Amino acid sequence: MKENLMKLIVGVSAVFMILVIADISNAQPRKARGKIYTKKQVEKVIKRVETRADNFVDNFDESLDNSRLDGTEREDNLMKKARKLENETDELEREFDKSDRWIENKAQVRKVLNLATDINRTVKKRRLGKKTEANWAKLRYELNTLARIYRLPLVGSSAY
Repeated sequence: MKENLMKLIVGVSAVFMILVIADISNAQPRKARGKIYTKKQVEKVIKRVETRADNFVDNFDESLDNSRLDGTEREDNLMKKARKLENETDELEREFDKSDRWIENKAQVRKVLNLATDINRTVKKRRLGKKTEANWAKLRYELNTLARIYRLPLVGSSAY
């Protein structure tokens, strides 16, 4: 009888310890490819993405206005995609502020990266001017930083 009671106590203790360790590990900052990111660090990247998206959309619009596409349905469609990217980065920033843990926004980040991949194809195909292409390169860099943090495929990946 004593032996069974002792086994039960040891078993319950082991389960309790596993639960405690699991809870502690959830409270730790997440690692992405060997680096640990805090919510504050991820927030800074998201803010840079949002700011760079705003700049890019303004330049993209200007470049399209000065291209053969000006006044066409294609220009309108491209601008809709660019504005959607801008809106989704705004939404990501708002939702990020509401969440307790930064990993909770992974689906939103994936959505932003998917939109960015679509725009990346357009930027690669067309000559949009040095300013717009430079702004896109900066935005793509920040988006890829975000992809690495969230362990998602980079902008331009066939995964999107």
